[in-house]
Amino acid sequence: MLKKRIIITLTFLDGVLFRTKNFKPDYRYTKNFIDLWSIDELILIDISEKKFSKNFLELISFFSTNCFVPLSVGGGIKQVGDVDLFFKYGADKIILSSNAIKEPKLIKEISHKYGNQSIIQSLDCKKITQENKYTVMGSSGKVDLLVDPIKFGLMALSYGVGEILINHIDYDGSLLGYDLNLINSVSEKLDCPTLALGGAGSWQHILDLFLKTNISAACTQNIFHFTEESILSAKKFLKNSNIKIRN
Repeated sequence: MLKKRIIITLTFLDGVLFRTKNFKPDYRYTKNFIDLWSIDELILIDISEKKFSKNFLELISFFSTNCFVPLSVGGGIKQVGDVDLFFKYGADKIILSSNAIKEPKLIKEISHKYGNQSIIQSLDCKKITQENKYTVMGSSGKVDLLVDPIKFGLMALSYGVGEILINHIDYDGSLLGYDLNLINSVSEKLDCPTLALGGAGSWQHILDLFLKTNISAACTQNIFHFTEESILSAKKFLKNSNIKIRN
């Protein structure tokens, strides 16, 4: 069995680190605030209106130079040239969002050039009914794309995506735990590594995720805006609960 991964997700607006709950800036921390030596992977997301700003590209370069783990980068990718730029500055993988629904051939083009191991497809989901049905959202959760997450995930895989990131936008930043129902319903239908984002507020939430789903990695962000505890303490907690986790 492959060991589980802990991934830190950092969201930036014009070079400023933001908490995803209501997209509030957190000026207490700089790009040095997390324990870069203990994480398994790092995700950087740019939510700036002006894409590919100098500030964000410099952040990619900083982390690729100082953090010796796989680095995934996303935000506004619309063409292969955008991917070329992110890789030039040090990204190991890129994250596609709703643009892949409008232009699925983009996935094929990136996969052909860089391989499917280089592409993570994000599914930003929202619950739409009381019958546990979900839809994929775009434009930072503002637009309902009227696409079922499972259908979109299967399409993305068929075009050449290597991993799927499942995020419930209403849970993102809540610190109340992951949407295990969404994660199970989607990940069980997809034959690929799946990552979960949205809701981690304690090490117990991460443990519940690994115990109750077949997810490959737990992504978390906002918990580190409210605690000084390191990733090492999270991994110790998980190991003590018999979760096979990377050192």
